[in-house]
Amino acid sequence: MHAEERHQEILRRLRERGSIRVTEVAAELGVSPITVRRDVEALAERGFVERVHGGAVLPETAGPEVPDAPQRPGGERVFGLIVPAADYYYPEVIKGAREAAAERGIRLVLGISQYNPDEERAQARQMLADGIDGLLVTPCGPTRTRSWPAELDVPYVLVERRPEDDATGAERVVTDHVHGARIAVRHLADGGRERIGLLLREDSPHGALVLEGYRGGLAATRLPADDDALFRMPPPGGDAEERERVLAAFTDAVAGGRLDAAVVHNDHDAIVVLQRLRARGVDVPGDIAIVAYDDEVAALADIPLTAIAPPKHAVGAAAVDLLDRRLADPGRPRHRIAILPELHVRASSA
Repeated sequence: MHAEERHQEILRRLRERGSIRVTEVAAELGVSPITVRRDVEALAERGFVERVHGGAVLPETAGPEVPDAPQRPGGERVFGLIVPAADYYYPEVIKGAREAAAERGIRLVLGISQYNPDEERAQARQMLADGIDGLLVTPCGPTRTRSWPAELDVPYVLVERRPEDDATGAERVVTDHVHGARIAVRHLADGGRERIGLLLREDSPHGALVLEGYRGGLAATRLPADDDALFRMPPPGGDAEERERVLAAFTDAVAGGRLDAAVVHNDHDAIVVLQRLRARGVDVPGDIAIVAYDDEVAALADIPLTAIAPPKHAVGAAAVDLLDRRLADPGRPRHRIAILPELHVRASSA
């Protein structure tokens, strides 16, 4: 069982029981107590649980008395939140949602789909059976299949997703990734860069928007759009041979002087690119300026990377607010909120 699966099981048991003991969960999962203890520590660092002697409780139940089982007082509202992962991009979204829910007296129930559409729907069905009042969800899977929450019997808000079928009228809160890519290009152009490339993770659900913003940024700064400056790369777990080919083609383009700047989506690939370029003797930012996209770990690169930072915390908080308002006033006009990302300038483009 992977760590993410254990985390999900620990959170499920906490929702069911209100508290857990490390030794009991270790026996149930067939792992050592120290493994579960480390899992609890990791979840506590993200704010999902509160550690107590010998176990853990949910943050909203932490206190001198730990209940034997979860209770739902009269009038308490419960929101479900289903996201694809809890280790990249989404921890801040979860934190923003959790804090906004706590301020309103709403209990937030978390599900992690691990980018599995079947698991995502199964978790939604379980939450509905448990009695949630509304759902916040980041659907995964092919774009054409992401409108399934419209079939639910409770109000819902999409988080960081734009369904292909807009006829559903789904409310949503998203990052304006088009704007993010545009300001990345503008920053590089303002620094005197004229041959700006884009290295894009091909599995990203935001890839088309980043590409749109990149092209719009080039047009706005009157720089040429060259298809040879666009590189699409598989994820680390994808086609290893193709990934290596794209990395080599990109570094060759930089070393050959065909690019003097690049926007790289995402942080992980930007760090890999930086290491490859330095191994080739390419100076950053002298020969090429780099702007990473996501700003999860960009600041930790050996040359800290300038990055576009999506407003992840604000997205989570705004999604809770939007769903809360929908429940309070079912007849209000539907809202779709796009929040602007920020540019964080560091050494890679200075």
